[in-house]
Amino acid sequence: MNFDLIVIGSGPGGYVAAIRGSQLGLKTAVVEKAELGGICLNWGCIPTKALLKSAQVFQYASHSTEYGVKIDGSVSADFEAIVKRSREVAAGMSNGIQYLFKKNKVEHIKGFGKLKPGKIVEVTDEQGNKTEISASHIILATGARSRELPNLKQDGVKIIGYRQAMTLPKQPKSMVVVGSGAIGSEFAYFYNAIGTDVTLVEYMPNIVPVEDEEVSKQLERSFKKQGIKVMTNASVEAVDTSSDLCKVTVKSKKGEEIIEAEIVLSAVGVSTNLEGIGLEEAGIAFDKGKVLVDEYYKTNVDGVYAIGDIVHGPALAHVASHEGIICVEKIAGHHPEPMNYNNIPGCTYTHPEVASVGMTEKAAREAGREIKIGKFPFTASGKASAAGAKEGFVKVIVDAKYGEILGAHMIGENVTEMIAEIVAARKLESTGREIIDTVHPHPTLSEAVMEAMAAAYGEVVHI
Repeated sequence: MNFDLIVIGSGPGGYVAAIRGSQLGLKTAVVEKAELGGICLNWGCIPTKALLKSAQVFQYASHSTEYGVKIDGSVSADFEAIVKRSREVAAGMSNGIQYLFKKNKVEHIKGFGKLKPGKIVEVTDEQGNKTEISASHIILATGARSRELPNLKQDGVKIIGYRQAMTLPKQPKSMVVVGSGAIGSEFAYFYNAIGTDVTLVEYMPNIVPVEDEEVSKQLERSFKKQGIKVMTNASVEAVDTSSDLCKVTVKSKKGEEIIEAEIVLSAVGVSTNLEGIGLEEAGIAFDKGKVLVDEYYKTNVDGVYAIGDIVHGPALAHVASHEGIICVEKIAGHHPEPMNYNNIPGCTYTHPEVASVGMTEKAAREAGREIKIGKFPFTASGKASAAGAKEGFVKVIVDAKYGEILGAHMIGENVTEMIAEIVAARKLESTGREIIDTVHPHPTLSEAVMEAMAAAYGEVVHI
């Protein structure tokens, strides 16, 4: 079988690249051994948000009297039903990719894809049968998996990764979460919200360490208020799984202590899936677990490209999708603009939510920029007060001389829906002044963006 385009992997980079390629007139196939949609749709972005929504609904029901609503009888979290709903949501999204493939005439070839010299892909199916297919252009989009630390080997039962965390057979009474990035923080919030005793261990001085320090500190306060034990500047030295409970040795500035828990969740990042896909045989250059590509994702071998988690850049679904579009549009002879990796939004779906784009205050100062800082707390927002969601703030960083929006950092209700305003403004090279002059609807949480910008210019009205 010969195609114009073969994509190996059907995650948010692969399936988007395939569909866009087909739209542009390329005869396209996707090689995928597992569920369509990759980790994001099946074991990451989507099913975790379903779990988090269930936790939020449970918290609303548990505190319904604060909203003047009385619920007769007890409120409890049905863990099995929560997991079942999450899996159904994931299955529905994966089925949606099948529909999109049929609609766009993308052929799905089930099996493990391995690149061979001469623009050939060897596909091995579940029975071990091998088939060779070829294409003028091949995109590698094989994604990543949970990273394992030498002293934190995952057994899938007591020491688990994110996949097992989504489908545990029963709710654990206690859990230690190692790593406080987006994955670790979201699971810490979810399990704590439904009643699990959670300890969150972070090696760096602040949780969600890539975020602005003020946001990190606010989330830590919120987590502690919710009952999560947060340990920063701490490392897991060893885990003893020989008894019923895991004995987790944690080292911090206070010394070593042993924490007992039913489950240890390792959330210390991801490792790329480069093994066995034929990089060496095909002569593809890679370094430190990443395939080397140019700004249009072309490798050193003509006709072979790579996108998503396996190339340098943030390991985020929306980044992979945009890389896929840029890549296939370039293949099809269009003139796409290269990705600006300095304008990528990051979102963490805890409660409160975290969202950011651009420079942190620390990074801006270290770069020698003269800056204006504006902050607007949600305690001063009418919509936040009405919603009972007054935790958090919006913080903006603006170049003092030219008004360039250098960054924005938000923590609060629905801020993951609000950050796109700043991303678009930065893309359009808008200034802080233009955000102030943009009429925002009232009452909304999004007003906090305008108010924070006004605060940077000393013109804020509502604080």
